[in-house]
Amino acid sequence: MFPVRKTKRVFYSAGVAGDGDFTPGKKRRRCVSSISQAPETKTGPDLLDSIPEDLVVSILCKLASTSRCPADFINVLMTCKRLNSLATNPLVLSRLSRKAIAVKAQNWSESAHRFLKRCVDAGSLEACYTLGMIRFYCLQNRGNGASLMAKAAISSHAPALYSLAVIQFNGSGGSKNDKDLRAGVALCARAAFLGHVDALRELGHCLQDGYGVPQNVTEGRRFLVQANARELAAVISSGIEARSWLTLSQPPQISDSNNQIQIHGCPLLSDFGCNVPAPETHPANRFLADWFAVRGGDCPGDGLRLCSHGGCGRPETRKHEFRRCSVCGVVNYCSRACQALDWKLRHKMDCAPVEQDVAGDGEGNNVQIDGNGNGDNGLVPMS
Repeated sequence: MFPVRKTKRVFYSAGVAGDGDFTPGKKRRRCVSSISQAPETKTGPDLLDSIPEDLVVSILCKLASTSRCPADFINVLMTCKRLNSLATNPLVLSRLSRKAIAVKAQNWSESAHRFLKRCVDAGSLEACYTLGMIRFYCLQNRGNGASLMAKAAISSHAPALYSLAVIQFNGSGGSKNDKDLRAGVALCARAAFLGHVDALRELGHCLQDGYGVPQNVTEGRRFLVQANARELAAVISSGIEARSWLTLSQPPQISDSNNQIQIHGCPLLSDFGCNVPAPETHPANRFLADWFAVRGGDCPGDGLRLCSHGGCGRPETRKHEFRRCSVCGVVNYCSRACQALDWKLRHKMDCAPVEQDVAGDGEGNNVQIDGNGNGDNGLVPMS
């Protein structure tokens, strides 16, 4: 029996070649899609890749320094892989504005902590100050928080200088004996030289009261006028309608022992009667206020109190650290600057003498009705 031989089947065309039938000895040509035959065109990412890296980093630095919220910076990170990698360049992170790193207290997480730490390592002074405040007051890491604020203060960061001054005035993080009024005044003077409004106001009250510095009422009032002038300039540059704040309030009238009317102060700007809107709160102070509001309202725990000025957010680090209003004894402040701001915003309408034992307040502290030269327990009433 012979073996079966396999033969190749060949198709013969019954018609003309090209009619769609198979021709002998030729393979069928595969159809090619018209889409794949279209010429390649350059798209956005290809054009972006052609831009030099240093030019992109320079543009991102400008964007980082002018960001008005974290979303402005996050949107850049989500654009493409190249912008994501270049936006985390240390040079870009060092230029982030205070609003770009404004972390919300309710969104605080380990990743947010790492991001701020990365900005600190890149050299961002705003990140140094913000993370220093969070660690010192919220996470109770006093030494590391103070060192971060000192790092920013060495590079002439005015809010960090003022915060360190408040720490020195109160002895925050230590005992009452750790107060250093002279160091606080020196830090305040440095921040005031850089134009920090709260530092100017604090230094003015220190000079008026002789608190940590020889009393000089004339120089104190000069610093208060400078603080209010800067405050007024900020309001004018913000574009707020003039009629909404150019309203002079009547200066308070206080009767002396002979029932004679004494007028304290003069109708000049906010500290002297003009209703200037409150300045914008720094994101670090807003974080502190929100942090303790989420975790317990107005009391940070263990009998400690928050500064009564809503835009401050600083808590006490030990009991009875802050000074109280010597008239009502209800509110307490970390500084005279916070007292002056809260006085014109709300406490001027609420402050009233209360009937209580002058010898004590039930907690072992003397209630100082007239205040004292050192300001340990009481704050003199505002004019």
